[in-house]
Amino acid sequence: MQTISSSSEAMLAQLEATHLASAQIRRLDNARKKDLLHQLATEVENNAEAILSANRLDLLRMDPADPKYDRLLLDAPRLHALAQSIRDVAALPDPSGVTLLERTLPNGLRLRKISVPLGVVGIIYESRPNVTLDVTALCLRSGNAAVLRGGTDAFDTNSVLVSLIQDVLEQAGLSRDCVALLPTDRDLVKIMLTATRYLDIIIPRGSESLIRFVREHSRVPVIETGAGVCHTYVHTEADLGKARDIVVNAKVSRPSVCNSLDTLVVDAAVAPAFLPMLCGEFDRWNVEVFADDASFLILQQSGFARLQRAEPEDFGREFLDYKCSIKTVESAEEALSHIGRYSSRHSEAIVSENQAVCQHFLETVDAAAVYANASTRFTDGGMFGLGAEIGISTQKLHARGPFALEKLVTEKWVVEGEGQVR
Repeated sequence: MQTISSSSEAMLAQLEATHLASAQIRRLDNARKKDLLHQLATEVENNAEAILSANRLDLLRMDPADPKYDRLLLDAPRLHALAQSIRDVAALPDPSGVTLLERTLPNGLRLRKISVPLGVVGIIYESRPNVTLDVTALCLRSGNAAVLRGGTDAFDTNSVLVSLIQDVLEQAGLSRDCVALLPTDRDLVKIMLTATRYLDIIIPRGSESLIRFVREHSRVPVIETGAGVCHTYVHTEADLGKARDIVVNAKVSRPSVCNSLDTLVVDAAVAPAFLPMLCGEFDRWNVEVFADDASFLILQQSGFARLQRAEPEDFGREFLDYKCSIKTVESAEEALSHIGRYSSRHSEAIVSENQAVCQHFLETVDAAAVYANASTRFTDGGMFGLGAEIGISTQKLHARGPFALEKLVTEKWVVEGEGQVR
């Protein structure tokens, strides 16, 4: 892998090199892009032991009790799934080069609006090495170059992955600079954020503090993949067995990811019957609960041990761990008000057999993904049939929800004439 020293000059040189190399990716036809991804998927599988060995070095530097440990972890099944995800992206239609509009003006000018790659996509992310492969696959498939700035936690894994990616590029007759891994030196991040000459867009993926820093300091256009403060509201007319399964799945299936449950909102009318139903599974998974007064009393009387009284800061908090808060409400409107106040506009769910109430919830809640009678854990590019994803966008311009292949393009007007002047 090409390495660069931690200096502003070297970093700017790398950004310029990737900017120049992006033309090679942009000119690839559909077949070559698909072949490139299939070769990458094969190389990931062929080099599994080297990747996992590097990942073990990263894991040794992290406390297993850290919620980020699971995000950092790669194993054979996860690596196989990543390789398959790359193949899934290759199978998707190429979003670039599509004619979006075509017309001829009265003066004979022929107009076409076509989709084109964004150019050079910069990604700043933390301890998730899967992002390295996901982003690369999405960028190459859509005709974009990629500049990756991963975190120190995953440095060894990312280094091996990018070296492998660059080998595949070189074997295909392309510049290794089409995908670049930048140093983890935090002092150099601002250089990336101000490199308007070389980067077309920056996407931060990680903690709320990272996203806020990028938003506040970047001169390059930013698409946020926001933190997930996700709620599930159990309505008074919910099927409580269904609600239990949904809540438990949303909390424990993978608590370190952004679509996991943070706050359970439950109608006071069903809380005495419903909350004890959670105790067995929450005990099994050692879930710690931060409960408001009403839910605290119910869980205490049920003998639930991992229980604390909720403080104001426990609502609107992304736990990323086996922890959640509980808020009891008197009505659907109070639930909507609570969610509206604390939501990060990522994923929100209602459990109810009342279709009118569900419809009102789906229409009212302002979030990238809203659910009726299903777990928020489905907010994912792969689950939505989009292949891999760069992240879940919680903003409203350009992309919202799973930010995947079809959003990595912009538009270009092509005008053809025969000497017309204005």
